[in-house]
Amino acid sequence: MEKRTFLKQMGLGVLAAGQSTNLLNAHPLIPAKNSSQLKNWVWINPDHKETETVLIERYKKYKAHGITGIFFEADDEKHFTIAKKQGLTTHRWIWTLNRGEESLLKAHPEWYAINRKGESCATNPPYVNYYRWLCPSRPEVRDYLEKAVKTELSKPYVDGIHLDYVRYSDVILAVNLWQVYGIKQNQELPEYDFCYCDVCQAKFKELKGIDIRTLENPDQNLSWRKFRYDNVTRLVNHLAKTASSFKKPITAAVFPTPEVAKRIVRQDWVNWNLSAICPMIYHKFYKEDVSWIGDAVEEGVKALHGKFPLYAGLYLPDFDNNDEIVQGIKLAIKNGAAGISLFGNVNDDVLKALVKGTSKA
Repeated sequence: MEKRTFLKQMGLGVLAAGQSTNLLNAHPLIPAKNSSQLKNWVWINPDHKETETVLIERYKKYKAHGITGIFFEADDEKHFTIAKKQGLTTHRWIWTLNRGEESLLKAHPEWYAINRKGESCATNPPYVNYYRWLCPSRPEVRDYLEKAVKTELSKPYVDGIHLDYVRYSDVILAVNLWQVYGIKQNQELPEYDFCYCDVCQAKFKELKGIDIRTLENPDQNLSWRKFRYDNVTRLVNHLAKTASSFKKPITAAVFPTPEVAKRIVRQDWVNWNLSAICPMIYHKFYKEDVSWIGDAVEEGVKALHGKFPLYAGLYLPDFDNNDEIVQGIKLAIKNGAAGISLFGNVNDDVLKALVKGTSKA
């Protein structure tokens, strides 16, 4: 994904954490001792037409089966308020650097990232039409996003902010998506390598004395890679300060492991100052089996060194049956996850699987 990375194109629908308290024990590899210590989340795009009766029943059921919070992709005071009354934590889930608002595209096309070929996301979005990426180097972009975060956190029914698409465009897609787009990405291709705008080039030259345009293989320059990791990190940490000023937590949905995140979307999330992280461990996207969920969680938890909790993001359509869901949850918890984040159809069977997966038995 992102959680959602191209899910619509794959016929799987569209997708895209939590608390400031560190739920891990003193040793970061020791999982929570019992299910009451876990925090479990659901990603939801709220249906504004649903009735209060339906919402009360759903959110009461979520709470009864171990869900503790919800990431809402859209603002809906009715959903938030009813969820809170059932004892759930409510976070506003926002698209961060992927912003395709028509008004923004028209007003500030210069804010958008430019690839190594010189093409702008404003006019030539990579892969899919909604991929319109802002450049994180620009202070105007930072200020624009800060204002958006402040707007959401100022609402009394919003308990926290959840960042998504907080990265560069995929320079390399998850391997299972290559066949979807007819692309073979054994290397970083110029049309998917961002950002080479004038601001980025000037800042990098000031920092390192290197004109990135003069390099034969700029994608292989390690300082240029770090420059882009740091651009996103500075933005996230700035927004973290904003959330702190509201005394509300800030979390993020990220790619599945620190290594994968840095390699394919320039996310260095272990260095972000968050309340919690939610890696999207969508195993089939990477042609892995369920056991890889445990491997990915272990890698992330080790890299974080207890800095903040990790909630393992699971994509429900990736599982062939409910037993696999239970297996995936147990592997995540065993390897140090402080809870689970679910995306997909969270039906009664899934809720039962969550209870079973988080139990000590």
